[in-house]
Amino acid sequence: MTRTPPQDPAAPRRRRGVSMADVARLAGVSAQTVSRVSNGHPSVVGTTRQHVLDAMRQLGYRPNSAARALKYGEFRTIGVILFTLSTVGNSRTLEAIVEHAAEEGYAITLIPVAVPTQDGVLGAFTRLGELAVDAVIVIMEVHLLDAATVTLPPGVQVVVVDSNGGDRYSVVDTDQGDGARQAVRHLLDLGHRTVWHVAGPEGSFAAERRAEAWRGVLAEAGRPVPPLSRGDWSAESGYRTGLALADDPACTAVFAANDQMALGLLRAFHERGRTVPGDVSVVGFDDIPDSTSFIPPLTTVHQDFTEVGRRCVEQVLRQVREQHVEPGTSLVPTRLVVRASTAAPPG
Repeated sequence: MTRTPPQDPAAPRRRRGVSMADVARLAGVSAQTVSRVSNGHPSVVGTTRQHVLDAMRQLGYRPNSAARALKYGEFRTIGVILFTLSTVGNSRTLEAIVEHAAEEGYAITLIPVAVPTQDGVLGAFTRLGELAVDAVIVIMEVHLLDAATVTLPPGVQVVVVDSNGGDRYSVVDTDQGDGARQAVRHLLDLGHRTVWHVAGPEGSFAAERRAEAWRGVLAEAGRPVPPLSRGDWSAESGYRTGLALADDPACTAVFAANDQMALGLLRAFHERGRTVPGDVSVVGFDDIPDSTSFIPPLTTVHQDFTEVGRRCVEQVLRQVREQHVEPGTSLVPTRLVVRASTAAPPG
């Protein structure tokens, strides 16, 4: 007869997973109460909630997202596909999405895409599918979703930020065109004959919309349209452009497509002995927190990134709950913030 050898007392024992019932017993509450706490339900508050959280930590309990999905039909997780965090708009929009998702009891799974191609986007969706998400927010800066050859996987609830989804996807965006029009009209109203423009990089939806609006306002006013300069959103690219513009005495007003490039312009004009706003007026776009500390404080177009993030979460969760929502575009208004970097032209 074969006998099972005795277990070495010093050998580690396989520990069974901690269950919701274990947490309930330790906290002195029902399993239903533990479930509500783990799902962020607002009905459990105060000391009861704290007792449950303490018991979870003590036992090392982690809610089973797969089991929860089977029971409730959702993972309570939103995937975010993001091409870059280097721009102010993307980082602040992501921050707002995380904040508002948490208020709704949802977690965020972030999938960065190094190269914005069709394969890159589809690969990101595949990874998100493996990680179990209920919906996806795509933060775009290029015309990837505009191409007829690009299709996203069927059955995935999607909201796109800062792009043109056409009739296929729900889009949330800042009103890029109106913000640029406010900036250019402000400079013309001050008496400048025309306005130079430092645009963002080619392929950027936001850069294109702002450049189109700049050109349109000048054309409507019957003013000459100067050659467009192009940067890459960085202060360094604004600085390089500013050095060239500083040599043109006809340049008395510049609209930069973002605040970082406007910062580079201010440095270049200062180095070339052209005062702002005495010789040249400068307007930016974004209204980053540091824009009030520029020398001089920067006139700029304010974007409400918090509202963009809120609408993204609201719309994608509406799709999850209603299953079918007609695609459309939601534009968040902009406003011009006038500071000390703009004034009437010299003379």
